[in-house]
Amino acid sequence: MATLQLTHAPILNSNAQLLILPVNTAGVFLDPVLTRAKTLFPDNYQRYYRACRDGSLNVGSCMLHKRSREQAGLGVSSNGNQPSHIANLVISDHPYHPARARWLTAALLDLQQQLFPLIRYQGIRRAALFARPLVFNNTRDHTSDVPNITNLTPLDWHTDTLPLLIQHLPVLPKLSIDVYVPKCIEF
Repeated sequence: MATLQLTHAPILNSNAQLLILPVNTAGVFLDPVLTRAKTLFPDNYQRYYRACRDGSLNVGSCMLHKRSREQAGLGVSSNGNQPSHIANLVISDHPYHPARARWLTAALLDLQQQLFPLIRYQGIRRAALFARPLVFNNTRDHTSDVPNITNLTPLDWHTDTLPLLIQHLPVLPKLSIDVYVPKCIEF
């Protein structure tokens, strides 16, 4: 059974073997941490962006990427602390649109199915989930920017998102998942 632990620490300093990043199908990152992850893990971003451009990435899916290890250069010294796998949870169709419960549920189920072999055969034991994109910024009304889109009600962290994480992630065996939440979230 997996254990979930909420934390406010910076995710990019994590020693997790698996990094879980919520993304969209547009291939655009507005969050500064996701933008930094784009430059830190360019092989993941290139594969993700290609899938967005080709239209092969669907909302509610998970694209798992096994990182190639660097053999030379400056990245070698910190290579042991970097994740060996990155899971791109596709939770939205656009960076300005909030995640929906059915998209997040489908993406978590897809992640779950892809993680079982990694846990069993490759010994993945530590994961880090970046939760800030799952906490939608309600400071301005995005529905006025996008005509003819209904049901853009953002998920509430305590009543929607956290229960979905608790429902779908603990079924994974022997996995410790650190959920990196923004400081505005109390726990």
